[in-house]
Amino acid sequence: MSFHRVFLSEEPTSDTIRLTGQEAHHLIHVLRMEPDRSLELIDGSGRLWLGKIGRIFSDHVLIVDVVLSFDVTKPGVEIAVIQALCKTDRLEWILQKLTEIGIAEIYLLKAQRSVVKIVEERLESKLKRWQTIIVNAAKQSRRTTFPKLHKPSDLLQICQNVQSEVKLFLDPNSKSVALKKRLRHISCKSAAISIGPEGGWTEEECAIFLDYGFQSTNVGTNILRTETASIVT
Repeated sequence: MSFHRVFLSEEPTSDTIRLTGQEAHHLIHVLRMEPDRSLELIDGSGRLWLGKIGRIFSDHVLIVDVVLSFDVTKPGVEIAVIQALCKTDRLEWILQKLTEIGIAEIYLLKAQRSVVKIVEERLESKLKRWQTIIVNAAKQSRRTTFPKLHKPSDLLQICQNVQSEVKLFLDPNSKSVALKKRLRHISCKSAAISIGPEGGWTEEECAIFLDYGFQSTNVGTNILRTETASIVT
């Protein structure tokens, strides 16, 4: 039997916790749950706790009998995706799906040909919304870890920060090597793949990738939309 899953902003420190905010509102006013209902609790670190509803108030819920159920081990290969900024609806879909399929890190890239430019004044609200999408996708997919979301940065800064053993960037150029061929004889514990904007990479960006040890690759002869390329790759 699977129970409703609740996101905790911090690790429980006792067997009773006070749940507030959006998660409490959802239990009280949307799901209309009653006392004694069992819950699963996650904080995004891979750990999962079990508990049950003790008392319900107008603005918070007391969860009692909280006990650690398990601490999931990390996947065999941690995959990071460097995703060029794109239109809002597409980017939100990408974040949702990358969470569902188990991606470990998501870097948002301000590519030179990205059609979307995010002003600094709106960045915090955007990040908050994107994080909510990730949390909801993790809950829906029964995932106990959340991908680490990095705020939008330029390519040079991202390349300096990515420490994956295998580093690739998707390039439909006919000279690039197919992804399956690239990976055929590779064994690693971490990999990063970069997905470009609809307009593709500039020569300057390709040069930066190569300078930082990225290899070009492709997933076939068809030209894919950026949101399709992320999931296919």
